[in-house]
Amino acid sequence: MPPSALDRLASLHIDYPMLFELRNAATERVSHCGVLEFIAEEGMIYMPYWMMENLLLQEGGTVRVKNVTLPKGTYVKLQPHTKDFLDISNPKAILETTLRNFSCLTTGDSIMVAYNNKKYYIDIIETRPSNGISIIETDCEVDFAPPLDYKEPERPAPTIPSSKASAQVPESPTEVEPKFSPFLGVGRRLDGKPLKQEPTSTSTSSAKDKQPITTTGGGRDSSGPSSQSIASRQHQGKLVFGSSVKNTQKETQNATAKETKKEEPEKKEVPKFQAFSGRKYSLKG
Repeated sequence: MPPSALDRLASLHIDYPMLFELRNAATERVSHCGVLEFIAEEGMIYMPYWMMENLLLQEGGTVRVKNVTLPKGTYVKLQPHTKDFLDISNPKAILETTLRNFSCLTTGDSIMVAYNNKKYYIDIIETRPSNGISIIETDCEVDFAPPLDYKEPERPAPTIPSSKASAQVPESPTEVEPKFSPFLGVGRRLDGKPLKQEPTSTSTSSAKDKQPITTTGGGRDSSGPSSQSIASRQHQGKLVFGSSVKNTQKETQNATAKETKKEEPEKKEVPKFQAFSGRKYSLKG
């Protein structure tokens, strides 16, 4: 600031340290700052470029300067422009060192932090107890908001436990298991010739087997085994080599004849014992 500003301030009763309000009437932007030296030319002031950006000022523009008294700050919330600021080994210590060069802070301003040949810009989102606070010899709480280019990592989809997953899967309709039915094969001849009779189903054969059979007093069938029952027995899984219906009928007739012959000698009466029933023979001839 020019030396005339110091003479004017000295004649007034002001509070120290000296704090000023800067206002750009064209854009209605307001900021606060302190003073470094009173050595500028008359009618001119010098300020950092980042402060001119906050006020939307061009070089040679007009700004109104007013002396104010700001309360001591108790809380500040900051938001870095990029997440590179969080990659610094100790950002808290660097920020404390940088803020020692500032006398006040204003809500809505952006400050610049220079570190390791890089410039980091930080927005001032909130200040308490007012929009403009003094940070000289005060204990101020500092809070950080996520950087402007920060993106939250995508959360993985919650995995469903196997027990719950099995419960949610709709149960498929239970298939009816076929009942076991034996001897469903088809008879084949070893000589390769086709069978004379087609195989009948097990249902028909079982129905025929269950038909009542009339018997005579001797305990034998009146009509003997029929050709259909013999054929059905062959097709139910019994393989007979070189057989036919006629051969089976003959075998059954021979079996019945043998049974009758065995029963007949049992029915004959045993002869009674007769003494001296032999014949006599002479030695002379």
